[in-house]
Amino acid sequence: MTQQLKTLLLAAILLTCVPLTAGELPTVKPETVGLSSKKLEKVDTIVEGLIASNRLAGATVIILRHGRVAYFKAFGEMDRERKKPMRKDAIFRIYSMSTAITTAAAMILWEEKKFGLDDPLSKHLPEYRDPKVWTEKGEVPARREATIRDLMRHTAGMVYGHSGNTPVHKATEKACGFKNGFPRDSLAAVSKKLGSVPLLFHPGDDWVYGISIDVLGRLVEVKSGMPFDKFLEERIFKPLDMKDTGFFVPATKIDRFAANYTTDGKGKLTLLDDPRKSPYLQDPAFLSGGGGLVSTTRDYARFLQLIANGGQLQKTRLLKKKTVALMLRNHVPPKAMPIAFGEQERHGVGFGLGFSIRTATSDWDSTGRLGEYGWGGAASTHYWTSPKDKLVVVTMEQTMPYDFLLEFALKGVIYDAIIK
Repeated sequence: MTQQLKTLLLAAILLTCVPLTAGELPTVKPETVGLSSKKLEKVDTIVEGLIASNRLAGATVIILRHGRVAYFKAFGEMDRERKKPMRKDAIFRIYSMSTAITTAAAMILWEEKKFGLDDPLSKHLPEYRDPKVWTEKGEVPARREATIRDLMRHTAGMVYGHSGNTPVHKATEKACGFKNGFPRDSLAAVSKKLGSVPLLFHPGDDWVYGISIDVLGRLVEVKSGMPFDKFLEERIFKPLDMKDTGFFVPATKIDRFAANYTTDGKGKLTLLDDPRKSPYLQDPAFLSGGGGLVSTTRDYARFLQLIANGGQLQKTRLLKKKTVALMLRNHVPPKAMPIAFGEQERHGVGFGLGFSIRTATSDWDSTGRLGEYGWGGAASTHYWTSPKDKLVVVTMEQTMPYDFLLEFALKGVIYDAIIK
């Protein structure tokens, strides 16, 4: 064998050991993928109108169909105080849109048989052994432990401390020890403290959106033997070329970081987080899988297209098709349906492994389609995918408190733009 042939053979072997990164998703005219350009002009009108009425400062909207980008625009300003126009590559706080990525990370390890979905949590995180459930008459032993599946589908009884006033919420808040909006300690340290916090209900009995996805991030650390951020970088972000997604904004990217605003819902926006002074400029101690990531519209659309394709983006496969199909099935028990936030019941909506799942048509989000899956983030970022229509949509803004304003305004218009 010649030296040249040996070199070529070695190169081929090395290439099989390194995940291939996917190329840019192709951009096409809407009609190429069965969308009407004329009807999509309504998207421009709606977003520009919301900006003109001060309901939001700026936004981006991307629409993919059949895996190709048919629409991608930026509107308004990403930083009003500095009069900076919104950019397609603006970096946003995606908060709970982190949930789907964390769940996908865990499912990679599940495929590697590092745990079972119905394993009791204490099998892998001993601090959650012998859980208690809070009742008005005092704490009682839980009928069973929370499982990994409970963490993913939000039936573990774990809460976010700021979302209520029960002793469970207060104990969760204390365990977290917040600083600048996030716990000041490491994921490992916070998880150990959370292990002694009582649950809001017996696992599997109800649904509550809470800190269980952060606990899932800790599970990823333990079962992979890697810090959570490093696992995401090596196993998801690099292979998918999600080059602007992470737990903080590096100094070299500050110019693309959008400001975050509060709204009174009546046309007044107030600066909440200045991108030049934000806590997101520092690498955090607590790597929040439930709400700590920043990302761009492009990056997140790539992740969603991987899911829409059954775990593969071009030549990069991260999950098996059957694994993704499992994630996109409703896992919430009938007794815990419909999922609810406070008194807001989302009829016809359940939750899979990382995503909300549309199980039936209802008056809530009446333009949503059966089988549609998605979620959003606290700063009113949104996304949804319709498998039937081969459609992926991401809308990004930075407006708090969370509002369905942009998603509900655009969803029906975008579906109506489908012409074949």
